[in-house]
Amino acid sequence: MQRLRSVTARPLLFGQAGGRLLQILLLLSLLASSGCAWLDARQRQMIYRPTPGIPADLTDLRAGDEHYFVSLPADARQTDDPDHQPLTADAGTVNNTQRIELWWLPHPDKNAPTLLYLHGTFRTVPQNRHKIEALREAGFAVLAVEYRGWGLSSAMTPSEQTLVQDADAAWVELQRREPRASQRVIYGHSMGSGVAVDLASRLRARQDYGALILESAFTSFADVASEAGFVASLLLHLNNERFASIDKITRVHAPLLMIHGTADTTIPIRLGRQLFAAANPPKRWLSINGGAHSDLQQIGHARYQATLQRFKNDYLSGQ
Repeated sequence: MQRLRSVTARPLLFGQAGGRLLQILLLLSLLASSGCAWLDARQRQMIYRPTPGIPADLTDLRAGDEHYFVSLPADARQTDDPDHQPLTADAGTVNNTQRIELWWLPHPDKNAPTLLYLHGTFRTVPQNRHKIEALREAGFAVLAVEYRGWGLSSAMTPSEQTLVQDADAAWVELQRREPRASQRVIYGHSMGSGVAVDLASRLRARQDYGALILESAFTSFADVASEAGFVASLLLHLNNERFASIDKITRVHAPLLMIHGTADTTIPIRLGRQLFAAANPPKRWLSINGGAHSDLQQIGHARYQATLQRFKNDYLSGQ
């Protein structure tokens, strides 16, 4: 009888509270289908959690490090345009008031490869400084971009579209900083992995860049939302934010390194493994035992450094 009561309690509970929940869900669906701009903005705010205005500067800038801004092209293309391609170095920035914040963090070794750093949700570039410094320690120069909506870049509620545009603009700057195509590396952490895969999938391996590095990566926003529960899945279905890396990774033909923590509760390691399985060779995988979502460079410092340096030496040693 105890088991029977627990089973039959589900429809009774739904009858009491489910009706109200259903009304809310129907209202959300109606607002979404009617193109409600307010709802769309609120959903994107919840997904990306942009952090504007803090802090302005890295606290440990070295001699030669630069903090500056780049204006965005006035005619930035929409990402839903099938002909959308990465911007070229002569795209121009005339008559545009929006800007992105950049940090140029060179390596003492002038021959070091240069890495475009694409961070995840919430934290700004300065709040990612420990991870950035770990990459410099491994032998990379770093160009780090602050998307619009974060830091001192133009204030806005970001979207997949604007993040891709910002990565394109940062790519133009990376080409200026690193003229050797084979020494350009695209790096993405967490949400930034989706931005990185999108960028890499539209570029030519070896001709445009030399390697792709993904940390705490996922297959798609839909899969991440499914892991988070019903409400998150519903919200995702009511907007256009997808970052479906699993559909794009097969278009990437550059050497790939993926790093993931076994204790990551934000993006479960199985999503990273699924993306890795779908990727083309050559590819390498590193699991950090006990590593969470953003502490891999600390928890597994020795293996983290050794793996990055070996990957760099094997695939980025040419001039």
